[in-house]
Amino acid sequence: MRLSISHDTTYHYEDQVRASIQYLRVTPHDSERQHVISWQLKLPHPVRAQLDPFGNILHVLTLDEPHDTVVIGAHGEVEIDEHREAEHEDHSALPFLRSTSLTSADEAMREFAVQHCQQRRDRAALIDLMHALNAHISYLPGSTETGTSAAEAFAGRQGVCQDQAHAFLACTRSLGIPARYVSGYLFTGDDEQLASHAWAEAWLDDAWYSFDVTNCLAIAERHLKLAVGLDYLDACPVRGVRRGGGGEQMNAKLAAPPQLRARAQ
Repeated sequence: MRLSISHDTTYHYEDQVRASIQYLRVTPHDSERQHVISWQLKLPHPVRAQLDPFGNILHVLTLDEPHDTVVIGAHGEVEIDEHREAEHEDHSALPFLRSTSLTSADEAMREFAVQHCQQRRDRAALIDLMHALNAHISYLPGSTETGTSAAEAFAGRQGVCQDQAHAFLACTRSLGIPARYVSGYLFTGDDEQLASHAWAEAWLDDAWYSFDVTNCLAIAERHLKLAVGLDYLDACPVRGVRRGGGGEQMNAKLAAPPQLRARAQ
């Protein structure tokens, strides 16, 4: 399946920003499951690509001149292997056993993980855990914030894809299984739309397997991966700091051109 992405994000500020730095993880890389045919960033000025500690392609956009608008564009085509169930990597998975403030499991979550997995530590057990978390944490946009922890979303029983992925990471790591956060895009075939999305991967049998709690999918057949990390903060597409500017408004335009939607069916 070939996916085409056209994603433009515009940030408007109430007052002039004196200076800003944006950390951009909006460029996919080749893997066993996806092949980047073409990809281009449209930024206020050219920026050199580098790799972050997790192997993500990172661009650091620094604006030293006063500005009240920043436009970030990402456009390209990626071929997805819909049938690949796992991805292999040479890097150690052990760092992904570490919890963060967003992914720490409390006693209730540890008990939940054991209840649904028992002594099993295989893919079937994590699929059961994925379905259980989908039923426990209802998808409700606006019910949480970017700083909401997995334990808070679990206790409140509602959240968005970020919260459901964090909860899966917390539970899985509590079982001694390395797991990581994934950010990217999801092609929803029913209405031919693209959406920014988050899911998780777990290290089983020397490979990474995907678990999309929001959609109860154990194969990332319509997912385009941008970045991975210990949690949202490591893998979010855009993260930055600025001096001045006051309030901020963000507008995003994400689409797949009609001719490439058809190729993705």
